Amino acid sequence: MGKIQEMEDDVTGEEEEESIMEYLRKQVPDWDDEVKCTARFKAFSGQRTDWEPLYVFWRDLILNVARHLHIFIIRPSQVNVWFDRGGLVPLCLDQVLLEMYAAGELLRNVGVADPASGWVSQIFRRVVNLGGLLRPSTQENLAEDYYIIPVLLKEKALQVVQALSESHWTASCVITWRKFQEISGGLKEAHAVLNHLCEHGKAKYLVINKKDQMEGVKVSLSARALSGTTSLDLDVLHLIWTVEKLEHQLNVIDQRWKRSRASALASLKLGNKQVALKCAREMKLASLSREKCTALLNRVEEVLAVIADAEASKEVAEAIRIGTQAIKENGINYDEVELCLQELNECIESQKQIEEVLGSNAAGAEIEDEDIEEELKELEMNFVEVSTQTSTGVDAVVAGAQETADALSESLSKLHLTHHARKDLEAEHAVESMGAMSKDGNREAVLS
Repeated sequence: MGKIQEMEDDVTGEEEEESIMEYLRKQVPDWDDEVKCTARFKAFSGQRTDWEPLYVFWRDLILNVARHLHIFIIRPSQVNVWFDRGGLVPLCLDQVLLEMYAAGELLRNVGVADPASGWVSQIFRRVVNLGGLLRPSTQENLAEDYYIIPVLLKEKALQVVQALSESHWTASCVITWRKFQEISGGLKEAHAVLNHLCEHGKAKYLVINKKDQMEGVKVSLSARALSGTTSLDLDVLHLIWTVEKLEHQLNVIDQRWKRSRASALASLKLGNKQVALKCAREMKLASLSREKCTALLNRVEEVLAVIADAEASKEVAEAIRIGTQAIKENGINYDEVELCLQELNECIESQKQIEEVLGSNAAGAEIEDEDIEEELKELEMNFVEVSTQTSTGVDAVVAGAQETADALSESLSKLHLTHHARKDLEAEHAVESMGAMSKDGNREAVLS
């Protein structure tokens, strides 16, 4: 079993290394450039201004890789593995991590107060951490510790709250410590996330010291901080802990039933009826145990549902009370509120009707547009032909009118008319010609 686990760990490690290397090549396009790689892998030297850009490069890369791996707790030796290039590791990584720690971008895991411990122990840890007594004095000590990245810890805490909000619809929820560890990703991660939430007033550690110690966490799922814990929270924790224990027991019973059934079938094939009967008896007992366990589980879940409904009703009642108080303070009449709500509903219904009409018209418009486009193409083709013919006809009319005017002018000159009479005749003929041209222009406009 141990060898199988080691093989699985090796496969997981290889897949993680491949994922990191692929991510690095995307983040740093020239990662495989030997010249730039040699410059980046050198140790810091000179003044801070000399190696500040290189420090910023490695700091941001460490944060991005940790975010890519969905982790916020790292070890210096682990970071060295991330950037290993065939046995060559950056010589400046230890200094980078020390600078990050000095700047508060890394937090030593042993400096995180355990919310499950007493308040005296928590205060002592905070004082020691602030006083620098837990800071590593050498780079060798740095490699032995786990370090928390506060920025990623905050992101993880928000993810935990979001995950709980998706499965709970109340302002707060109570879960067991085991469930909190699963959501957080492990024991160390759960302690860090819980410590972060407790510092911001978003969570409380719960414990019931009975025959079996029951640990849990109460988490605020709203913007408000938790006011405190009550006896009801402990009762809810007890019920939830019982539910998880019953579910685990059901899984054990199911596995036992499957084994008994397989043994019974094998015994029947071999003709061993006594062993088969014994296995059948075990199957019957397992079925009876499952029925009892299921009945108890259903009862506990019903109680939890009643408590959840009561909490929701309490929140609704509180919201109604606050709304009533606000209405009174602002001098608003209940009739006015009812009238506004009625008008709002009418507007919503009208909007829905408009959207339905627009939706139906849009569906029909799509079909009509296709026909219109075809007709438009035909009209354009006809228009090109007609406009060509029209332009040719207009040119002919203009040319004919010009010829007529010239001929008339020549005739008048032959008749030796007076100057005024000649002008009158020319003006009258010009008016007639313009009238003919305007008619042709109107005909062309109609065709267009």
